[in-house]
This record gives sequence, structure tokens and C-alpha cells, in this order.
Amino acid sequence: MRLKSFSLPIGSQIFKALSDEARIRILYLLFENKEMCISDLEAILDFTQSKTSRHLNYLKNSGIVYTTKHDQWVFYSIKEEVYDIISQMLNFLKKDQTLQNDKRVFQIMYSNRELAIHKKHHAKWRSE
Repeated sequence: MRLKSFSLPIGSQIFKALSDEARIRILYLLFENKEMCISDLEAILDFTQSKTSRHLNYLKNSGIVYTTKHDQWVFYSIKEEVYDIISQMLNFLKKDQTLQNDKRVFQIMYSNRELAIHKKHHAKWRSE
């Protein structure tokens, strides 16, 4: 369910959450990649675990992100209810150099991860 309009308290929460550059960077990566785990966000943003966790908890408590758990991994995503408003706000910032750099770092990490998965699978196949 997406919000068609929101009240002053909800709007205030969203704007407060977007008042920090670190949280904007996290939201931008979540927006671009649908869901991410904390370790990937830490590596891309070059944040400590505690800083990343603190900002993710703020976003979660603000009602902007939610978590899903897969085995031992916790993945963060933008809530559907606020997706449209977050999308519109991030659209104004999408050309920012810092956000573009974060996106490039993710793409490099993702391609290396795919390569590592392929190598692992290929090595397993060769040993059989």
C-alpha cells in the first residue's frame, strides 16, 4: 500500500531522516538496488558497523525501511508505503557525485562477487 498523501508527523519523520548525508547515501543505495545487507553498505560507504547500524535503525524507526531475514543475513529495503516520496526526493539528487561514486563502488563489488561465485562454482565442477 503506497501513501497517497501523508500527515505532518509522517512528513516530518521523512524529512528528519533525510537531514543526514549518511542516511541519504544509504537510502540511495537501497533505492537503486532494492535490498542490501549491512555488510555491503559498510563496505560501499566505508562506514563502521556501528555507524551503519545506527543510521539503519534510525531509518527503520522512522518507518522508511524494513528488514527481512534470510538465514543469518538481514536485508534492508525501502517500505512500499514511502517508496514514491523517497523516489521523488532522490530523483533530485541522483546526479550528485558522491551518490554516483557509491553506485559505481556497488557495481564493482557486485561484478567481483559474481566473478567469485562463478570461480567457486567452476572450481567445484572441475574437482568432481
